[in-house]
Amino acid sequence: MAGFSPEWLALREPADHAARNPQVLAAVGAYFADKPSLSVLDLGSGSGSNLRGSYAALPERQHWTLVDHDGALLAGARENLRAWADEAREQGEELVLAKGDKTITVDTRRVDLDKDLEWVLGWQPDLVTAAAFFDLASKTWIERFVAALAGPKLPLYAALTYDGRERWKPAHRADAHVLAAFKHHQHMDKGFGPAAGPEACEIMAEAFRKSGLAVSTGDSAWMLDGGSGPLRQALAEGIAEAVRETGQLEAAAIANWLAARRDAASVLIGHQDLWARPV
Repeated sequence: MAGFSPEWLALREPADHAARNPQVLAAVGAYFADKPSLSVLDLGSGSGSNLRGSYAALPERQHWTLVDHDGALLAGARENLRAWADEAREQGEELVLAKGDKTITVDTRRVDLDKDLEWVLGWQPDLVTAAAFFDLASKTWIERFVAALAGPKLPLYAALTYDGRERWKPAHRADAHVLAAFKHHQHMDKGFGPAAGPEACEIMAEAFRKSGLAVSTGDSAWMLDGGSGPLRQALAEGIAEAVRETGQLEAAAIANWLAARRDAASVLIGHQDLWARPV
């Protein structure tokens, strides 16, 4: 699984939270509204941002199991959550948080989601969730994942899956070429085989429908303007580096594009949120 730095995850968190589709998240909350407590399995949890972005819509008592392949990110997530909570205490291996009117128990597990996917889903949580994750997985892995959820009828809330839309302002003559090369990079192996990239949400939605689950999707695009300078610059640099790795554009063309994008007025980066549940 491709790794992400804690610095990048921290930089993108405010944009991720602002971009979440409110109708999709409200539908998730409404589905569990009658439950006094909820167990949540968060895949590819990184720094714990998905918990912080979702908890307010969910029941008063929550138990989250954060799953990631990166032990350092999981350790960082615990520290981030301690700092974020109103109150925090250790209870054995678990972290118990108070945030507003919510009580949230957090457990962290280092797991290889390619090798141990079915074992993890066998823990039978009330809700499976992930953010900015499924575009990194292959079509084969996604279909395997959906089949593993559909059998026991486990619901999924998947936020911020990249969908391939990028609109920079002002426009640059190399935008289309850079985007094409970046999409090529998005399809490269990120640890689960050739990645689905921008097609991931569509692949996942179709697989759920074929399995008999109801599916809703909603736009969750980043809209980064003048107040998002550091994130826009880091994003442009990351895209340029990915494009370099493909070898599809000359170095001078990439450098010219990157120089222009560091001072861009705004950019839209497309994402989709998905909510799949038993009928």
